[in-house]
Amino acid sequence: MLVEYIQAVIESAEYKKLEDRSWFAEIPGFEGVWANGKSVEECRKELVEVLEEWLILKIKDKDPIPVVKGIDINIKEVAA
Repeated sequence: MLVEYIQAVIESAEYKKLEDRSWFAEIPGFEGVWANGKSVEECRKELVEVLEEWLILKIKDKDPIPVVKGIDINIKEVAA
């Protein structure tokens, strides 16, 4: 499910070519998740790595994670 979530999130990424000919990408709704690279492919690879690290911190800190395309990876506590 995590792989599907990451793929769904990356599909919403917005890319821009900068004046220095490098690429910048960010994901709307995912504050602090952005990347820069010499090519679109390099930028996308870095963006996935940043997103993975962001998700690990969110899970560790038990912060809410946005639901994307119906995929909810938030940890839910179950009453015993």
